[in-house]
Order: sequence, then C-alpha cells, then structure tokens
Amino acid sequence: MRWQLDAPWFGGWSGIEIDAQGGQMTVINDRGQFATARLQRANGLITGVGVQNVTALGRSVGGPLEKKASDAEGLAIADNGDAFISFEHEHRIMQVDLSNGRTSNRIALPFQNAMEPNGGVEALAVGPDGTLYAITETPPTDRAPFPLYAYSDGQWRVSARIPQRGSFVPVGADFDANGRLWLLERSVSPLGFRSRVRLFVLDPRAPREHTLLTTVHTQYDNLEGISVWQDASGQMYVTMISDDNFLRILRTQIVEYRVTE
Repeated sequence: MRWQLDAPWFGGWSGIEIDAQGGQMTVINDRGQFATARLQRANGLITGVGVQNVTALGRSVGGPLEKKASDAEGLAIADNGDAFISFEHEHRIMQVDLSNGRTSNRIALPFQNAMEPNGGVEALAVGPDGTLYAITETPPTDRAPFPLYAYSDGQWRVSARIPQRGSFVPVGADFDANGRLWLLERSVSPLGFRSRVRLFVLDPRAPREHTLLTTVHTQYDNLEGISVWQDASGQMYVTMISDDNFLRILRTQIVEYRVTE
C-alpha cells in the first residue's frame, strides 16, 4: 500500500519494526524522525496507517541531533525492548529510548574507515540472544563477501560472511523466531530500483543461503527497511518500507508478504 501524509516530517523512511501482532509499527527516517503508528487491517491486509506519535531523535542531554548527525538508517528492537539505530554520514550506532527518542551509549564502529559517507550501516538487527548485528552498505573490494559484524560484551567480531551476488547491496536486516537472518538488498540502475530478500542459516557447520524474492525494475520503490514477525497463530510475515528520499517522484510504500514454509 502507499502511505501518504502532508507533513514536513513525512518521508525518507529507512528502518521499520512491526510488533508480534502486526498492529503496531515503529519507523525512523533520514532526517532524524522517529514515529509510531497503528496499522489498520481488513482480512489481514494493511488498509491504513494511524500515526500515534512523531518525535525528533535527540541527544542524551536533550535537544535535537545536528543535521549531519541525524541520518537514521537502521532500526533494531530486541525482545527485551532495547532499541538501536544506525546512522550514516556521521557513522555510528546508538541506543535509543523509545519513550522520548533520546539517543545514548554510542557503539564505536571498528570498520569506520571502510564506509562511504552514504554507505554506512543500513542493515541492523538483533539476534535471539541479544547480539547486535550490522552489515555495511559499502561493498568490500574485489567482490569479497560482506562481513556480518556481531557485537556482544562490548566487542565486535565477524560472525559470518555474506556473498556478494550481482549489483545488490544490503539495506535492511532482521531475524526470525528460528534465528535465521533475513537480508533486504537493493540494486539501482537507470531503469529504477530492484529489491532482493535472502535468508541465511548462520550455522558454521552447515551454513545455508536461500534467495526468496527478487523483484523486477520498478516493481516497488526504494525498499530499505524490513521486519519479520509472527502473529498469534504462528503465521510468519515480512513487512518492508520504502525510502522516498523526500522526492516527489518516489513513493512511500509498505510492502508485506505472508511466508509459507
């Protein structure tokens, strides 16, 4: 569905999380806005979005983030409610208080010099055990795999390597209830955007990779955020949101798939 609002803060949505029942949505955008909304549904399908709260992401001491520091890209919320946001341009990962939007507890990035200004951590996710995972949008040189960085106990490590396949780069990530990594990727050409979703079983003894979705050009707009969730019956869903870059030629879309295994 297309999500439209006539408000100066609306647009640029890059990160999304959906609650366990599929009724509550949390999103962040490129201009440091954090919003919560109710998803209105009919027969399971999204029919509307009711915005509940919009807050400017701020500093721990109060006050909004400076413009160059406000480009929020990745959003990850743990089962215990801890929430993290990754930022581009001024590359960093911060913990965020979902009650007021204040950011704190900056997590230093050991791969700081490996990222382009607009190619930082867009794929951010929390694993079932609370480990924080990050993948940079800037691809490694020589077609090397993307490192999957894992952060726990105050330390970063490379937990796996994601093979490069074609021109796609990581822009969103989430884990399902079975501990599998879902990776949203994007490719851009003069013909428009393409999206791909790959599923990874991160078992060092038997790693597996499955391509679940590859779109044609312009099938969807600039999908950047992904959330994987289950309803009360155990039915799995994948919900994605597009970043319109605050441009009239692009749209904010919420795209949702029901998963059959």
